[in-house]
Amino acid sequence: MTASILSIGTALPRTRVAQSALRDLFAAQPGFDRRSQRLVGAAFDAAAIDTRHTVLPQLAGGSADGLAALSDGELTMPPTGARNDEYRRTAPALFAEAAGAALAGSGLGRDAVTHVVTVSCTGMFAPGPDYLLVRDLDLSPSVERYHLGFIGCAAAIPALRLAARIVAADPAAVVLVAAAELCSLHWQTSSHPDQIVAASVFADGAAAAIVTAADAARPGLDLEGFATYVTDEGEKDMAWTVGDSGFQMTLTPEVPRIIGREIAAIAADVLGDLSEVDAWAVHPGGRSILDRVESALSLDAEALASSREVLRAHGNMSSATLLFILRDLLADTARADGDRVAALAFGPGLTVEAARLVLRRPAA
Repeated sequence: MTASILSIGTALPRTRVAQSALRDLFAAQPGFDRRSQRLVGAAFDAAAIDTRHTVLPQLAGGSADGLAALSDGELTMPPTGARNDEYRRTAPALFAEAAGAALAGSGLGRDAVTHVVTVSCTGMFAPGPDYLLVRDLDLSPSVERYHLGFIGCAAAIPALRLAARIVAADPAAVVLVAAAELCSLHWQTSSHPDQIVAASVFADGAAAAIVTAADAARPGLDLEGFATYVTDEGEKDMAWTVGDSGFQMTLTPEVPRIIGREIAAIAADVLGDLSEVDAWAVHPGGRSILDRVESALSLDAEALASSREVLRAHGNMSSATLLFILRDLLADTARADGDRVAALAFGPGLTVEAARLVLRRPAA
């Protein structure tokens, strides 16, 4: 039984901030010497991001009070517990907004949902987002729930894979997949190059998908296959750990280089004949990662246009980002019935997650 994405909904925090404003705020922090300030300017300006959304209005010049206290230009971030409390306060509404939009787009009622799969790596609490979605959307109390935590940027593909496995076992299942990430809660005002690079790309956002058995009479993205690949190196180059002052990202310059060296062989192994791919959905971990993938796979300049546009408008929203790209491909009227889509995402490990999808557009 082939599973299919019927619809995708997205949600963003109300605060949108220009990349240039974030650059200037970060570079002005105490303890940043001229070398560090030049590195901030180079990293933020090279990110190919125009704007990002955040749950912290202070980062856009809003109230000086709150989680991130801003006084005379100095940004003071609190300990991990306070950051996680803010996640617990603000994430559920984004989960619910994205999930509600996905449900509305599917044409199905809330009573149709049989399973919920939630995804996040930027906060944790129990009862968690899976429980709250059942409550906030007034779903059946008997809905089966699963939460995939701390997988990182690649987690949307394992979530869709789990949904596809559920549908294969139960063709009547309707699975709600929802991902929400509040990366800005873990901004580190550090001059360490890894933290500068992380601050230059990560943002907040949520996305959700309705997955059920493919129906020839309905449009959708059929989930044809999945694969996972762990590279021989990179375990220490992309990591996500819990520290005393928030979750701390390690993201070294080796990450795009490793991807560039290995992605051609990996993609051919997990996706098959790349010449048969009509559209690409590549997680935009950063501009340099997209550049390396484009070069290594000998893609034309337009192949990653959807990925680059999501990065430009929203930044890297970790696990939610890939669903934004798939949303745009599903809505693209220039795409034809039967178009084959290749999805790639990269997570700590260094792990490559891949999916093969087929666009279905029934004749009117």
